Amino acid sequence: MPTTPDILTADALQNIPRTVVALPREQAFRQSIPRHCHQRAQFLYAIEGVMRVTTDVGVWLIPPRRALLIAPGVTHELTMLSKVSMRSLYIAPDALPGLDAGCRLIEVSNLLRELVQAMVAEPAEYPIPGRGEHLSALILSELAAAAAVPIAIPWPRDRRLVSVCEAIMENPGDIRSIEEWAGHAGASPRTLMRLFPKETSLPFRQWVQQVHLADAFCRLARGDSVGSIAAALGYASPSAFTAMFRRVLGKTPQDYLAEWRSPG
Repeated sequence: MPTTPDILTADALQNIPRTVVALPREQAFRQSIPRHCHQRAQFLYAIEGVMRVTTDVGVWLIPPRRALLIAPGVTHELTMLSKVSMRSLYIAPDALPGLDAGCRLIEVSNLLRELVQAMVAEPAEYPIPGRGEHLSALILSELAAAAAVPIAIPWPRDRRLVSVCEAIMENPGDIRSIEEWAGHAGASPRTLMRLFPKETSLPFRQWVQQVHLADAFCRLARGDSVGSIAAALGYASPSAFTAMFRRVLGKTPQDYLAEWRSPG
C-alpha cells in the first residue's frame, strides 16, 4: 500500500523513488527546527504564516506568496515568526539543475500554490503513471518559470558585525547611524564600514535595505498598510518607502498587493 506523506518524516521522504514528494506540517509560533540538511532540494513554502530561514551565509524571511528553494546539502534552520502552515516539496537533485549550491527566493504563482496543495494530497509513492506524476511535471515547469525575488540578507561571521545584524533583524526600524552601531559593536565606524562589504558583499545601507524589504513583504502579507510599514521601518513618509521599494524591485508595494489579490 502506498504511504501517505503526513505519516512520514522529512528524512524518510528523501528516499522515496519519486521526483517530487510533499510534506505538510503545522508549526506553532516561535517553534524552531534546528540546523539540518537534505539530500534532495527543498521547496519551502507557507500557505499561512511567516518563517525565517537561516543558513551559514544568509537569512530569508518567507511570507505567503514567496518560497525558498534550498539546494541539496545546504544546512539551514527555521524559526516560525507566527503560526505557520508549512508545505515542503523535496525534489530530486537532478530535477533542478539551475539551483547550484545555494538558495533562491521565488514568487509563488496561484497555479503553483494549487499544484503544491494537490501534491500534498497525493500519497508519497504515488502511482506511475498517474495524477501524482503529472502534478510533479507541472510543478517542475512552474518552478523553472518562477520569478526570482532579489531579496536576501547575507549573514556575516565576524562577531562584532553579527551583534549589529542581529539587533537590526530584531528591530528593522532602528535608525541608528553607523557611528552609533559602532559603539554597540565595540568597533570603530571605519571598521564597521569595512566589514559590511567584506563579510556580506553589501555596504551597510544596502544591507539594511534588504532587511527592510524582507520585513516589508511579511507585513504586506499580513495586511499592513503601506503607511504603517513605512513608519515601522523608520521612513520619513510612505512615499519615501515606496520610492525605495520601486527603485529596488521595479514595482510599488501596491503593485504587489494588486497582483496577490488578482484571481489569475
